[in-house]
Amino acid sequence: MIIMKIGVIGATGNAGSAIYQEAVQRGHEVTAIVRNEAKAKEQFGDTVKTLTKDAFSLTEGDLDGFDVLVDAFATSPDQAYLHVDLAAKLVHLFREKNTRLFFILGAGSLFNEAGERNLTELKKAPGSESWIAIPENQLDEYLFLETVKNVHWVGISPGNLFQEGPAKPAILGKDRLLFNDQKKSVTSSGTLAKAILDEIETVQHENTRFTVIDAE
Repeated sequence: MIIMKIGVIGATGNAGSAIYQEAVQRGHEVTAIVRNEAKAKEQFGDTVKTLTKDAFSLTEGDLDGFDVLVDAFATSPDQAYLHVDLAAKLVHLFREKNTRLFFILGAGSLFNEAGERNLTELKKAPGSESWIAIPENQLDEYLFLETVKNVHWVGISPGNLFQEGPAKPAILGKDRLLFNDQKKSVTSSGTLAKAILDEIETVQHENTRFTVIDAE
């Protein structure tokens, strides 16, 4: 196996921490890109390698040398537009370079059985007005990425419900919202992390998005 230099933006979040730990377990050289170094050490131990900086303050020099950069940035619904802003910043920094960028997208950009964006159904959920800005902006993020041709990017969407938990047997797809045999569309953080590291180690997707859910 080729050992890669992997940076994880938002490494102390649910998705980011699972990705960080999966990458470390596989023997890669991993850097947690975080705003709070103490929190990273609390989660991962004192030996964690960190780049302590706000994601929007990162420079080309900060990120030079990474083989892979994973955007696991998370924010509150009232600032959901930052998903788009950070994607645009990273694309700008990595034009015409070999680094692979991974973006965690929501389930709203996937298509349902009727051929509509799943965002349409998410909006119908009770109380959705309190959080719908996040999948709305993640859809905008994905639509932006689709226009980008000279950056090595990959998007990954979880199922309708993303939750913390260990990796489970997985079902992979491309653009359609997936359901398992129990009619559930759930993705555990461990399942997402495993799918991302599998893709990092064995390239299957380029300038496109794929999706993964728990099979059970």
